[in-house]
Amino acid sequence: MSEKVKVVTLGCEKNLVDSEIMAGLIDARGYGLVQESEEATIIIVNTCGFIDAAKEESVNTILELADLKETANLKALIVSGCLTQRYKEQLLEEMPEIDGIVGTGDFHNINEIIDKALAGSKPVYVGNPIFNYEQALPRKVTTPRYTAYVKIAEGCDNACTFCSIPIMRGQFRSRSMESIVAEVEQLASQGVKEVSLIAQDSTNYGTDLYDGFMLPTLLNKVSEVAGIEWVRLHYAYPGFFTEELIETIATNDKICKYIDMPLQHSEDAILKRMRRPGRQRDARELINKIRARIPQVSLRTSLIVGFPGETEEEFERLCEFVREMKFDRLGVFTYSNEEDTPATRLPDHVDDELKEWRANTLMEIQREVSQQANTRFVGHELDVLIERYDGRNDVYIGRSMYDAPEIDGEVFVKDRIQTLEIGRVHKVKITHAYEYDLSGEGIA
Repeated sequence: MSEKVKVVTLGCEKNLVDSEIMAGLIDARGYGLVQESEEATIIIVNTCGFIDAAKEESVNTILELADLKETANLKALIVSGCLTQRYKEQLLEEMPEIDGIVGTGDFHNINEIIDKALAGSKPVYVGNPIFNYEQALPRKVTTPRYTAYVKIAEGCDNACTFCSIPIMRGQFRSRSMESIVAEVEQLASQGVKEVSLIAQDSTNYGTDLYDGFMLPTLLNKVSEVAGIEWVRLHYAYPGFFTEELIETIATNDKICKYIDMPLQHSEDAILKRMRRPGRQRDARELINKIRARIPQVSLRTSLIVGFPGETEEEFERLCEFVREMKFDRLGVFTYSNEEDTPATRLPDHVDDELKEWRANTLMEIQREVSQQANTRFVGHELDVLIERYDGRNDVYIGRSMYDAPEIDGEVFVKDRIQTLEIGRVHKVKITHAYEYDLSGEGIA
């Protein structure tokens, strides 16, 4: 019987790309890929180990799927990703249900690992996480046909005191421009219209391979690929946001006027303890500079509340910062005490309930900010990438260039004149703004 493989992906989009490459290698081998875990003879769980909640989800998923050995056809349960890179010994010791371990730099060996797991040898492939995507490997894209993620770099050199990414993903290493453009060309040939460029630290792209910051050059080259309509940038580290990058985003029509730039906090004392670049004044200057040059830009940031030592006064000032800066999109996370990171040794850790309260308070503030920001679009025409049709409510649902897949808002479109095509960009006149979403009418 031919093996049937299910790949389960947890965590971020960077993990998703790893899973898609594993799926491509498995498919090229001739094994069948299935959607339902109950059908699988082999299951690969690509885990996240970034924060406690993600680790707990990963462990629970592994245990839940291990039960299929008793009730279904499951022969081998293989675990990959960040959790395995960091905790391989503990996983093998505490979870005998696992039949194979794959680190973040070894997933390209997945077919060999499957063979050994089926033979009962419990292979462990966890070395230094050095894989950098230069090889031309097959990839089974699982996002909708018109959009895909492309990794431009792996790892991170920033020594933020709260972050375990360098432990799990290694040092920062860029892919060559040639390999990235070749991948985008391949995706475009398959019908992809929107590519989201991702890295832990995208603004640092190229400094290890070329002479200086090369993200502007890369953005322009990717935008020149025939068939690509939108190029989206994620995780732009504020310390390396150059004037050239701002100018490139401002002047290239294919680059989404959308900047995902994690700031983590507003207060200088906390930023210093986090070991983040610059201070609040620098963040304000950069944001004002971006908005002055790109007036319609959508700015997304992420913030951490409850970092060790965060006082009530500092949290209140963070709230005022959010009200004043009016970020279009905002993600708020509670500080997670990650072992082996310097922040664990800091004094004055904040109570979990208080962290949750602060996160909820900040998001309530953002709800008002977001709705106010959305009102700027009412009465204007937007290009909207149509993603699906809701027949019950007779409405199309899509996104503008100001909204990233999965994490941001949507645009609800009524069109009584024409049939809108899924996966294509259509003109929409915005009529209503809500807290996170917009609605409007199609324009013939």
